[in-house]
Amino acid sequence: MTKRPALSLRVTAATLMCLSGLGQIAMLWLRELTLTTVADGLLGTVYLVIGIGLFGHSRFSLFLGIIVPVTACGMLLYLRPQPDQMDTLRMAADVSVALLCTNVLWQVRHHPSV
Repeated sequence: MTKRPALSLRVTAATLMCLSGLGQIAMLWLRELTLTTVADGLLGTVYLVIGIGLFGHSRFSLFLGIIVPVTACGMLLYLRPQPDQMDTLRMAADVSVALLCTNVLWQVRHHPSV
């Protein structure tokens, strides 16, 4: 198996994670400044750090790319049972990043040369 598919999936996950983080930080200027908004901004910062890590070669960033978005998605569903369109888009990005990172981690674990 070649390195190209895993690298392409990893870069896609990293780009999506960084865009999601930037979007969450940008929402600080578009919404009323509350504790929830600030928490979303801090989560966006965590997403940016993980996204930058995904551009590298670490497996730890792949684990974080799975665990953090799935946890954030679960907490969002728990706190807001009726999500609006922006929350739905955010959850779709979180699930996509987690699936991409899972696929790359699977490839790296079963094909060490990838």
